[in-house]
Amino acid sequence: MTMKSGSKAALTAPTLDFLRDLVDNNHREWFHANRSRYDAAKAELCGVVERVLAGVSTFEPVHNTAVKDCIFRINRDIRFSKDKAPYKPNLAFAIGPGGRHSGRIDYFVQIQPGNKSFLGAGMWQPTPAQLAKFRQEVDYNVAELKEIIEAEDFRAYFPEAAGETMKTTPKGYSADHPEIELLRRKELFFMHRYTDKEVLKPNFADEIVRGCQIIKPYCDLLNYLFFDEQDEPVTL
Repeated sequence: MTMKSGSKAALTAPTLDFLRDLVDNNHREWFHANRSRYDAAKAELCGVVERVLAGVSTFEPVHNTAVKDCIFRINRDIRFSKDKAPYKPNLAFAIGPGGRHSGRIDYFVQIQPGNKSFLGAGMWQPTPAQLAKFRQEVDYNVAELKEIIEAEDFRAYFPEAAGETMKTTPKGYSADHPEIELLRRKELFFMHRYTDKEVLKPNFADEIVRGCQIIKPYCDLLNYLFFDEQDEPVTL
């Protein structure tokens, strides 16, 4: 996958300005009156996603993934929310085989002014079965996980671990377990935040690709645990 001649792969100040204004005018009348601004912002985002896909395709099987399949809608689902604001205050996309609905651990990028943009990946809202597999890995083979997430380049780029942590001890494990802090994690999602100035740099897409490559081993481990690991045959 290569960039088309003349394609722009950078975000500009008007895109962040649109998102700032949207926060103060989050209603359909204003959005429709400013539809051209949104369309311009989305076009820039498509250029960034295209370049990120091209870079990530060198180490992930995303060659047949379309740009449109990666980008999240700006409309919010307000059916069960007390907050009835119809639009998200950010632009977002996910990079994985098939795009945002890959069903696997992928790379998530959010663009939001106020230095709230980030690249993130990891264990987020796992199923009970997935969380059990993660804890089993921590209990029996924590060395591989710690080698990844405690590596110098990983910690330098992803200093922030987000997600819920239990205050008590998970069932089946002792409170004095040497890896109790990891075992208490219900989510383990690593983030790298970008300033608005960084988001507007011409090489922003390439910087996202660099971050994806750094966190790839962690994603690979989770994908193996959650989706690729085969159960051992049962001997009767």
